[in-house]
Amino acid sequence: MIKLDDTDRDIIRYLQQDAKLTTKELAGRLNLSATPVYERIRRLENEGVIKKYVALVDREKIGKDLMVLCNIRLKEHAREAGAKFVRAIVAMPEVVECLNISGDYDFLIKVVVSDMREYQSFIMNKLAGLENIGSTQSIFVMGEIKSETAYEPAG
Repeated sequence: MIKLDDTDRDIIRYLQQDAKLTTKELAGRLNLSATPVYERIRRLENEGVIKKYVALVDREKIGKDLMVLCNIRLKEHAREAGAKFVRAIVAMPEVVECLNISGDYDFLIKVVVSDMREYQSFIMNKLAGLENIGSTQSIFVMGEIKSETAYEPAG
């Protein structure tokens, strides 16, 4: 774990709220000059604390109205079979998250598509085409109660 001080944590909080803040704007909020703020941001990036900057898109405004959580159980758990499954899942644009989980299933994927017809096509033409799928269970999301991308840095 990387050691963060209060200023590092404040920088992370501000950038998670608005990644478009300039170094000058951040420096003003932190009561520091721009140079040390710039150097801290670069250090946080170089150490991998800040992985990347992204634009968060409202999926419904771009026609991606259906979100499905799909549990997947693999038939075979050999290293190469698992790696092949992971490579295939990573290449599917409909899959926006993939988690390796414990319990009755091996993976949980979050699939975002426009409608039920597109999800059916995804299941039949992509997921079912993977040779190592043992079973799946689809859970249809009726509403998002909380969806956050920010993490509270450890103190």
